[in-house]
Amino acid sequence: MSYYQYHVFFCCNKRNNGEASCENHGASDIRGYAKDRVKALKLSGPDKVRINQAGCLDRCSEGPCLVVYPGETWYTYVDKTDVDEIIEEHLQNGRVVDRLRI
Repeated sequence: MSYYQYHVFFCCNKRNNGEASCENHGASDIRGYAKDRVKALKLSGPDKVRINQAGCLDRCSEGPCLVVYPGETWYTYVDKTDVDEIIEEHLQNGRVVDRLRI
């Protein structure tokens, strides 16, 4: 049995050689936003949702990314609105957001 219902990892990697990386899209700020939003909705904690930072998840060419476990559902996002949709649909209601899947 899983400790969390959903465990979300945001890639926050920054490449210094000019190559694409998630941090170039403000990934750390978006992760912080998601963490605060999940707490505000009282979704965080054991048996609920955990938001974590990850190093490189090696999907740089597909835009900023996050992965939700269980299920290994990979998402990209543009802004907080996309993250709100992932939180509402996937983390609250258990429905994958197909338009943001990678």
